[in-house]
Amino acid sequence: MSAVSPTRLPKPSRLVLACAALFGAAPFAQAQSLAELYDTARGYDATYLAAKALAESVQYKAEQAHALRRPQVGAQLQAARSDSESPLSESTSRSGTAGLNASQTLFNRANDKTIDQADLGVDISRADLETAEQDLIVRMAQAYFDVLAAQDALATAQANRSAIAEQLASAKRNFEVGTATITDTREAQARFDLATAQEIAADNDLRTKRIALDQLVGRDGVAPKPLATPVALPATTPNNVEAWVSQTDTAPTVRRAQLGYDIAKLETEKARAGHLPTVGLTGSYGRGHTSITKPVDASGRVTSSDVALTMTVPLFAGFSIQNRVKETLQLEEQSRNLLDSARRGTAQATRQAFFGVQSGQAQVTALEAAESSSQLALEATQLGYKVGVRVNLDVLNAQTQLFNARRDLAKARYDVLVNSLKLRQAAGQLKPDDLRALNALIAK
Repeated sequence: MSAVSPTRLPKPSRLVLACAALFGAAPFAQAQSLAELYDTARGYDATYLAAKALAESVQYKAEQAHALRRPQVGAQLQAARSDSESPLSESTSRSGTAGLNASQTLFNRANDKTIDQADLGVDISRADLETAEQDLIVRMAQAYFDVLAAQDALATAQANRSAIAEQLASAKRNFEVGTATITDTREAQARFDLATAQEIAADNDLRTKRIALDQLVGRDGVAPKPLATPVALPATTPNNVEAWVSQTDTAPTVRRAQLGYDIAKLETEKARAGHLPTVGLTGSYGRGHTSITKPVDASGRVTSSDVALTMTVPLFAGFSIQNRVKETLQLEEQSRNLLDSARRGTAQATRQAFFGVQSGQAQVTALEAAESSSQLALEATQLGYKVGVRVNLDVLNAQTQLFNARRDLAKARYDVLVNSLKLRQAAGQLKPDDLRALNALIAK
């Protein structure tokens, strides 16, 4: 009996090597790390760049609001000719003037609140940009580890098919010499056909995952580096769900809702300012030249200047101000409820993400034990097959169980790493440095 030796089964560290051989490339040749691909994606991803452009545009919009406090100056040039004719007289005059007009708002409470709202709008844009950056970090990590998981799945499927092929060949030889029945051969053939189909599906899945990663970074043929071996997953710090929830007040989504509430309160103050007077300072200066040709010739220089302090007091506006105040109070209440909803939603998402990471870590531990026990079970089954107490199907099942355990273990590790980033994203604490910390786990 020529059974598959356990030493020939691929270790997790060999999974990516097998996949690299499939594509005809040297292992890890021109491979990129997680941090390198993230830096590339920051300069290519359209969603992030659009959010960045929008955040920068809001700063200029705020400066437009600040212009309400600044003086307004204009120049005026005029050239005129006037002709007048009647039965008693006829006259013609020409004039040219140049002047400057300036105005400065001294007191306008509504303008002040508009400026404060514009400044808060800049803070909102920064929160939106931070949200977009966190989303890019998670998308980058997900796409990166999806490719690694698909590579491992393909390598596992190839190794499983190869092991089953050897078992099929052994079953055929044993049937030919009369030491086994045709059932063993047919069982091995059925399992081999299934393994072939699984390999084809794994290969297609890998191609799909590679396309997604290539599109994210704007390159073709991106080759992510695998995790360094032995794999040591980082612990969750702090290891307390309430400690994570307590940080959610600084999350971009909560900050954005808080800023929206603050803007709504300013809108109410701006509406109430409709009852207040406004004070402005205006001034003008002009110089010109006037000439009259009929009925007599005369010409001379004209100079004019004026300065005015104007106060405007609203008396009655058809109850529009009162109704506007009532409207903004309701909008303020809406914003307050949206803030409460954002806080609750963020806290809930953080709790779910935390328990998801904990569950994933426990699953990794269980799958590590399953891999070890499956290896021992395969060795025992192969020995039993040699001495005649186990059949070929038992060996096939033990082989498949071991390969599935290794595939699931690799996938579970990647999920823990991605979910750890999602936990920080849910709590609003995700930074590019967190991605670079995971990059330390990547093979050099």
